[in-house]
Amino acid sequence: MRRLASILVIALPATVLAHLLAPGIGDLGTLLGPAGTLEHRIMWELGVPRLLAALLTGAALGVSGLVLQLTLRNPLAAPELTGVNPGAVLGILTGLTFGLFPADSAGGALAAALAGSALGGSATWLLTSRDPGRAVVYGLLGSALLAGLVTLLLAYQPSRFGNALRWLVGSVQGRVWEHLGFTWWWITGWILLIWAGSAVLGVLAPGDDHAAGLGLRPGAARAAALTAATALAAGAASLAGAVAFVGLVVPHAARWLAGADPRRTVPVAAVAGAAAIAGADAVAQFADRLMAGAEVTQRLGVPTGVVTALAGAAVLVTVARRAAHVPG
Repeated sequence: MRRLASILVIALPATVLAHLLAPGIGDLGTLLGPAGTLEHRIMWELGVPRLLAALLTGAALGVSGLVLQLTLRNPLAAPELTGVNPGAVLGILTGLTFGLFPADSAGGALAAALAGSALGGSATWLLTSRDPGRAVVYGLLGSALLAGLVTLLLAYQPSRFGNALRWLVGSVQGRVWEHLGFTWWWITGWILLIWAGSAVLGVLAPGDDHAAGLGLRPGAARAAALTAATALAAGAASLAGAVAFVGLVVPHAARWLAGADPRRTVPVAAVAGAAAIAGADAVAQFADRLMAGAEVTQRLGVPTGVVTALAGAAVLVTVARRAAHVPG
């Protein structure tokens, strides 16, 4: 309970504060002060939407990864490893390449991400319908194929590579109020829906025989859960692109903090994921300041996904080394 209280009461507010102060434009007094100053306008029109985009992206990825791991009964299941995130990015880049929606259209990005993630994810689900535990294996193969298609798109129009980079690596830079719009309700609604049905996840996680013995239809329940996870991952991708490792690592942290009951781990995964992305983006903004001070040309800024990839890789290496020293 102490660990759970610490992340709810300390970690999230701390990362929010760090995110607001990281650009070095002003402080909380500037944000809450008179609305006429330039610093206030910059923080309110750019800083706050970027923070909210980071929080929404993290919450969506944390819960999506948790649902995938419980449903597929695989601790390595995550949106980026099951074809969901790569499919979403492919959908967005396809839409942008062929002009299916404007570059600044939040609704167009969400629709394209949803179509792409459904395509990438459903291929994995169909291949692993009889053995959900192999979802990561097929997901990695599917992700490699989708990455190849993305490369073909970039080769088709190489001039769009600069715009594509933020989707490929993952970043919430440049997100403004117009980008949140419907996506805010989309992500929040799916998280609440998953939380309301979290008892079903608890029944489904031990296995199909256990679920069927309690009167649940495993196939239908799994399809509904995977649909929800895909919808959340698509919402995250439409805001930030392919942010790595959050959907993989955060569910493990949520179970460590709150136990195995999904009724507790779902909200904790949302909070932990939000804190993770907000913290990573704060580090990215601070790195931008350091590079600016060193007079390094940095047109695109440090992407949030670079920070999460480095941090996630470090966590996985640490966990793997500890596991290797556990006597078995």
